[in-house]
Amino acid sequence: MKFLKAKPSIELLIFDLDGTLIDSKADLVNSVNATLEYLGRNRLEDETIYSYVGNGAPALIAKALGPQATEREIEQGLDYFLSYYREHKLDNTTLYPGVRETLAKLANGTHSLERIMAVLSNKPVYPSREILSGLGLSSFFRYIYGGNSFDTKKPDPLGLNYILEQAGVEPSAAMMVGDSDVDILTGINAGAWTCAVTHGFGTLSLETIPPDLVVDSLPELADALS
Repeated sequence: MKFLKAKPSIELLIFDLDGTLIDSKADLVNSVNATLEYLGRNRLEDETIYSYVGNGAPALIAKALGPQATEREIEQGLDYFLSYYREHKLDNTTLYPGVRETLAKLANGTHSLERIMAVLSNKPVYPSREILSGLGLSSFFRYIYGGNSFDTKKPDPLGLNYILEQAGVEPSAAMMVGDSDVDILTGINAGAWTCAVTHGFGTLSLETIPPDLVVDSLPELADALS
């Protein structure tokens, strides 16, 4: 666990949600398979569904239905998925070990100054905020945005740039933390520091899309920035 470059002074931390702060695999799988059954399709294996997560709900449903699906089927599937997931988003979803304690520790920057923290997910903003509230994490974050908060989703840096502007923080003092290439590319595209968390279920291409820091758990990030 070491930085590829000099150790940064981070004033703003922007976190992905699924696979980074929360283990939401079971609820996502159940919601996707419920949608497939609703449309008369066969269920998919868990690992297959995991591989589709990270680019937002529309992309998730389009991939689950396959290339032969019509726009109408995708639209119906998305509507059903969002409705089902809204009701079942916290059935099995939990925090990864040490997340709550780590966020409390990370909130204090150098010399005990408060560090700004945010969430930028490709999951729709309403369930993102409800999950964070339900798990008692909302108070840690000044900003919480989802995949429908902006005209484009990660890895486009629009959302991250907006958070930087709101916080009044330069990219060189910010870090994007996530479990997938989508998150790392978002940070790179915004000129921010990047941290890959390996305990999630996103795809990480550490050789071809290298982050500035790689950790196996969130507590390691706190140690690295302390």
